[in-house]
Amino acid sequence: MIQLSDVTLMRGSKVLLDGASAQVFPGHKVALIGSNGCGKSTLFALLRGELSVDAGDCSLPADWRIVSVAQETPAVNRSAIDYVIDGDKHLRRLQQQLADAEQAHNGEAIGKYHDLLAQAGAYDVEPRAATILAGLGFTNEQLTAPVTDFSGGWRMRLNLAQALLCPSDLLLLDEPTNHLDLDAVIWLERWLQRYQGTLLLISHDKAFIDSCVAQIISVEQQKLIAYTGNYSSYETQRAERLRLQDIEYSKQQDKIAHLESFINRFKAKASKAKQAQSRIKQLEKMETLLPAHHASQFSFAFKPPSALPNPLIQMEKVMLGYGEHIVLQQVKLNLVPGSRIGLLGRNGQGKSTLIKLLAGVHAPKAGVFNTAKGLNVGYFAQHQLETLDPSASALLHLQRLDSKATEQQLRDFLGGFGFHGDEATGPVAPMSGGEKARLVLALIVYQKPNMLLLDEPTNHLDLEMRHALNIALQGFEGAMVLVSHDRYLLSAVCEEFYLVDSGDVAPFSGDLEDYRDWILGQQQSDKASATAPVDDKPKVDRKAEKRREAEFRQSTAPLRKQIQEAEKAMEKLNTALADVENELARTELYEADKKAQLMSYLDKQASLKSQIEIEEMQWLEAQEALEEAKTRYAITA
Repeated sequence: MIQLSDVTLMRGSKVLLDGASAQVFPGHKVALIGSNGCGKSTLFALLRGELSVDAGDCSLPADWRIVSVAQETPAVNRSAIDYVIDGDKHLRRLQQQLADAEQAHNGEAIGKYHDLLAQAGAYDVEPRAATILAGLGFTNEQLTAPVTDFSGGWRMRLNLAQALLCPSDLLLLDEPTNHLDLDAVIWLERWLQRYQGTLLLISHDKAFIDSCVAQIISVEQQKLIAYTGNYSSYETQRAERLRLQDIEYSKQQDKIAHLESFINRFKAKASKAKQAQSRIKQLEKMETLLPAHHASQFSFAFKPPSALPNPLIQMEKVMLGYGEHIVLQQVKLNLVPGSRIGLLGRNGQGKSTLIKLLAGVHAPKAGVFNTAKGLNVGYFAQHQLETLDPSASALLHLQRLDSKATEQQLRDFLGGFGFHGDEATGPVAPMSGGEKARLVLALIVYQKPNMLLLDEPTNHLDLEMRHALNIALQGFEGAMVLVSHDRYLLSAVCEEFYLVDSGDVAPFSGDLEDYRDWILGQQQSDKASATAPVDDKPKVDRKAEKRREAEFRQSTAPLRKQIQEAEKAMEKLNTALADVENELARTELYEADKKAQLMSYLDKQASLKSQIEIEEMQWLEAQEALEEAKTRYAITA
């Protein structure tokens, strides 16, 4: 196991850990959390043996194979799949030794290395590497493309694929979801759930942490504090711990009152949609979790826009694409104040293309696209970070927007985004990705937009800043369109989801759990298609078939939910009925003095049987409707 005992860890003159202790047992999956700069990545470097403790002791098994994601990708001409396999240096070394033995015609050595290569998984390494790359969003054509063809974000995916392919006893993942879309995050989540080794994970994605780990180690005041359970459990435990330590957290009371106003607002729409109901629960839960974030340095809100024209944008039969390549067609979408839309869809289907149309970056190829007079767009995308003036400070960026505001007013505003003192006056150039993202968000908020377009806004943001953004978005009065792999944010702030797939943009009737099932089904279908034998049967229109299957899944989501709920209800009712009938089998129950008890059990038996019959009828009706839908959509499975 990993044993940290009274560890002191420093970077330069800064003390990161002081007398910190923690244990991680073999096979456990643990998330390491804490504010940016608290020492999480430095602790990973310690475990990799790249530095030593300043005091105390750090020990882990000497024979453990430790794997982490490389932070740099050399610009090589190796194909993507070969580059990923290159990460398994032990396997590549054995392959070279086999080649040397063959060249020397050494039969004994040839046999030896074939056996060692078999043990190292050499003879199925290419299919394994291809499967991992497909899960991370690479197409079959990209597997053979040279590494130099890929952008920085995709090269990071290649490095992640390298780490996942290598055999390991300890896997260290530092922000693995930063460059992934939601479908790749879902695939990675499933992969990590099946991983047999010890996992240490640094992530700011609450939903991802919840699904992947069963223990939290939090860096707090230079100590390592262990919590049992996932991130949601950690928030509850830490909130209680802080509540006991400090009853007077007056700063939180204002936030609680602020949230309650939104809870009341959405309770008035209790019958609106599944997403709205989910959001009410999230908001109600936030009140009990606020103490867990009471030390956050981030606090900001969107001011009411200067104007709220209705509608803000009208789209009818819009066609989008690049050159002759059509990405989306027949898009119909109206955005009005209060619209809160989350865009779902697999990588490359056109989510960012649609966002760019709404932002005015692209023009439609055909169709009606009308924008309201007074439209004020706040657009966040990763390339926005590059538009910042590297020589200017955060304060100067704001002064360029508003020359009439006093310096103190602007400093107060920037303080809500974590820019205090000299941080507000230092140049942008040396800022981290998280600091630049916070500054871009600050500039957007300051301009009081009436429409927000957010394309992966949480990349590089830590948990506290994500929490502050979540709360701020609750109060935004304009329209919002969000693309994000952060499911916690999506479920908390979006009321509607649209699926971008196969050239279409259509309402998605389910929630994020339904979307997860849809993605996993698509990945399974793609995997089956890739491995299916080639025959001489007429080719089917896979695009039309997938569109038909997607329409079937969306239209029947309520039916499938009804069937699932009826099955759960019947199981629960049958269990209760069995308990009652066991009681009725007791002979002493039929004695004269037990008549009232007997009648009570008989009434329960009759009531349970009646409820079971009702559930069975609802189940049968839903099943029949589902079968009719299968026939209508020509679904064979």
